[in-house]
Amino acid sequence: MDPTGAVWINQIFWLIFLFLLVLPMIKAQTLEWSRERLIRAIEDRRKSRVITMIHRQETRSFLGFFMMRFITIEDSEQVLRAIRMTPKDLPIDFIIHTPGGLALAATQIAQALADHKAPVRVIVPHYAMSGGTLIALAADEIVMDDHAVLGPVDPQLGQEPAASIVKIKEIKKPDEIDDATWIKIDVSEKALKQMYQNVKTLLLKKGYSEEVAEKVAQELSQGKYTHDYPLTVQHLRELGLKVSTDVPEEVYALMDLYPQPAGTPAVQYIPVPYQRPGNNQPTGSKQ
Repeated sequence: MDPTGAVWINQIFWLIFLFLLVLPMIKAQTLEWSRERLIRAIEDRRKSRVITMIHRQETRSFLGFFMMRFITIEDSEQVLRAIRMTPKDLPIDFIIHTPGGLALAATQIAQALADHKAPVRVIVPHYAMSGGTLIALAADEIVMDDHAVLGPVDPQLGQEPAASIVKIKEIKKPDEIDDATWIKIDVSEKALKQMYQNVKTLLLKKGYSEEVAEKVAQELSQGKYTHDYPLTVQHLRELGLKVSTDVPEEVYALMDLYPQPAGTPAVQYIPVPYQRPGNNQPTGSKQ
């Protein structure tokens, strides 16, 4: 082979390699700019500070591996910093999409939102489970999609519900329970009491009555449901919570800027609103 040709092939190979290496970073930065522009547009329209905490399964690097995301201490640090930077008289729109995460981090975020002097709206376009629900309870108003859900906030010790661990005392005699289990029961009882008090305190700060605060705290924190039980808009309203379904359209557009990992899609559709013949109103749109 001509040495010049071999050099060109080698250079082309490295150019392609560098392109594949840099392309994901370019895409990520472009997405970040698009998100910032849309967040600014929402802030200008609603006259608020917008804070997002969106945990999707995300692809990392050109190798295409992915990671799951949850509420972490790093999240709470960033959210608390954003709240500190927000004037006390400026409303906050907190957009959240999360399966939950570390109870300590969620509690810190919830308490900081509850203490903010201006109105706080927590917007849930799809779901906010566990610690995400605790954060939603710190809002003056919870804004959810018609079919979005929250979840119970009962404490979990590892993968075990604290409420279920406590029930061991009702099933077994004291001399049938080993020391390690007694320790777990003790910790579980404390965790249940602490979460009950956390929820009640948040709701009282938001102006709910003692009756409603105790009812919601009991319903959501004491293990009445499985931890992944979906709490619908109707259910939450029946508990006495202030829930709206007026999710801004820009929030849905923002969610589109947090794409799931690429691959063969499980769900497919033509992504445009349809119109019925003779009707100028797009099918499925709100009148």
